[in-house]
Amino acid sequence: QVQLVESGGGLVQPGGSLRLSCGASRSLLSRLVMGWYRQAPGKQRELVATCTSGGNTNYADSVKGRFTISRDNAKTTVYLQMNSLEPDDTAVYYCNAAGRVVGIAYNYWGQGTQVTVSS
Repeated sequence: QVQLVESGGGLVQPGGSLRLSCGASRSLLSRLVMGWYRQAPGKQRELVATCTSGGNTNYADSVKGRFTISRDNAKTTVYLQMNSLEPDDTAVYYCNAAGRVVGIAYNYWGQGTQVTVSS
């Protein structure tokens, strides 16, 4: 079992920035797609961004041009740089690592970190 540890959430004013981090010391993560999802009150969890081990990225339309996802050299930590934050970005952000390795499916979630954008 892999426990993903998240950090970096908090309260920020509109237009501000935050950087989220998530990872674990498990080499398995380097073979999985890692990403971020978010869930606002009363809404379903939605994709924010994903990053493959090869560096291919995918973003929700609502965050393109404002958020940047990246991974460390070991590919076991994923970051989400969030700039030009808006009140609609307020949500609990969840880290995810998923994929199939040697026929075995993996899907891990972090505990969630609160991001609040408010003046």
